[in-house]
Amino acid sequence: MSEFSATEIKEIRELLEKEKIRKLKQLYSHLMDSNQIDALADLFTEDAICEFGPEYGTWEGRETIRTNYQGVFAEFNRFDAMHHVTNHYIDILGPETAKGRSYLHDVMTTVEPEGQPVVWYGLYDEDYRKEDGKWLISKSTLQFLWPQKMVTSSFDQPYPQVD
Repeated sequence: MSEFSATEIKEIRELLEKEKIRKLKQLYSHLMDSNQIDALADLFTEDAICEFGPEYGTWEGRETIRTNYQGVFAEFNRFDAMHHVTNHYIDILGPETAKGRSYLHDVMTTVEPEGQPVVWYGLYDEDYRKEDGKWLISKSTLQFLWPQKMVTSSFDQPYPQVD
């Protein structure tokens, strides 16, 4: 077996960074669903922005994000809701910046079996920044697609840009 080429080493390094970002997003869902809000807020940069549409508004800064998530989930027990995040597509833009899109399937676990458990279908459009060797979310925009379509103007631009 031959040695890895310089191009292959670069690709492997990029895959490792993408996997760290995927792990960040998986941890985001787990901490949200298990109601560990302080740890959840720590996944964001100090100057992070969350754009969560007319339902939740725009939140600026880690402490505002922490406070608002505490308010949203105050009435929920652990795993009353589950945020299934899939199809995570990530572009590494530079050594400390990346962007991605993932699909959201948000369901309630407290609904009776004959009920409708789906809360939202949507897309997360996110920017990530590496700080002190750790990937964090610097911007999170939730594009709500169902049951009501509420998207930002940036949603009109296709992502990812393909040649």
